[in-house]
Amino acid sequence: MSIEISERMQNLKPSAIREMLKVTADPSVISFSAGNPSAELFPVEKLAEITASIYAREAATALQYSITEGYGPLRELTKQRYRKYGIGTDEDDLIICSGGQQGIDLAVKCLVNEGDTIICENPSFIGALNTFRSYNAKLVGIPMDRDGMDISALEDALRREKNVRLIYTIPTFQNPAGVTMCMERRKKLLELAEKYDVIILEDSPYFELSFSGEIIKPIKTLDTSGHVVYLGSFSKIIAPGIRIGFVCGPKWLVSKMTVAKQIADVHTNMVFMMVVAKMLESYDMDAHIAKCRDLYSRKCALMLGEMDKLFDKRVSYTKPEGGLFLWCDLPEGYPSLPMCALAQKRKVAVVPGMTFDVNESTENRGFRLNFSVPTPEQIKTGIGRVAQSITDYLKPEN
Repeated sequence: MSIEISERMQNLKPSAIREMLKVTADPSVISFSAGNPSAELFPVEKLAEITASIYAREAATALQYSITEGYGPLRELTKQRYRKYGIGTDEDDLIICSGGQQGIDLAVKCLVNEGDTIICENPSFIGALNTFRSYNAKLVGIPMDRDGMDISALEDALRREKNVRLIYTIPTFQNPAGVTMCMERRKKLLELAEKYDVIILEDSPYFELSFSGEIIKPIKTLDTSGHVVYLGSFSKIIAPGIRIGFVCGPKWLVSKMTVAKQIADVHTNMVFMMVVAKMLESYDMDAHIAKCRDLYSRKCALMLGEMDKLFDKRVSYTKPEGGLFLWCDLPEGYPSLPMCALAQKRKVAVVPGMTFDVNESTENRGFRLNFSVPTPEQIKTGIGRVAQSITDYLKPEN
């Protein structure tokens, strides 16, 4: 047979994280590789109650086709909830999508031509990177430090690169690094986007999961020129399996994204759109999110405490103030992939940094750890195994 896969898909690799789910299906494996919220926080009883009510009273609506923009009450409630943070203006519109991942895809589909340039943080979210690659975009990675994207390097790239169409950022509790862009850099990033007339795609599924409860203003709250497209999600604060996200952006763009979505899935799952709407109406979401923050804060502190005690002192790591992840770097000259393989032999799954590298470099020294999923006992045992794997991998200091 001479039939071939399309050029845009030939070089795409499966998500390493999705593949790792197969490994972590073994209950004896401790997973630090997931990007998941903790299942113990899923509001199962409330979801069951709401779903039963919908099927009993509104089944015809729930099981019928809907408009592409999303279930009307959910759109309005989402606008109301996020307007309190300053997200969205009268010049913006909002569309419900099938998770934040679809929002990324719709934005790229509507804004990026083959060969155009997308600038993003390095390391960055693998789901976004693979989306960019699937459209044959040129990717330019910008290094980060503890305050987020290097703004000087970003400006150099904007000045140097041709046909830059998007700047992709996860400014708050970044995945995979766990760092947060400071306000000064957020303002400068927006200034550069306006100067070079480039859209910022702000992916912000974690910003409400601040351990302190202090909310750092998204870049979208500073936007008066229509240069920021904001991606939000209910995955990390309700449950990821519902696949409910949203895009808030300029009306001219959201209207075209609506057309693009019509070719993809017609509309997002109607039952779950109705469920989330009723959650926003009748459930104390702020109290629920406070429980999430408390649990993740305690798990993160435990993981960092074990790392402080057990890790080789040549390993550096971020200390997140929220979200689900932290990032570690081995010393120069030690790519992380062999160490991750050693950890896997000890039945601990961690994600090597090459997974999140714009250039897919096997020389990447980093690796990502997730603290939201494992139990406290698993964190203690698993970090001990990772520490031993690091010790076995690194040569002793002279």
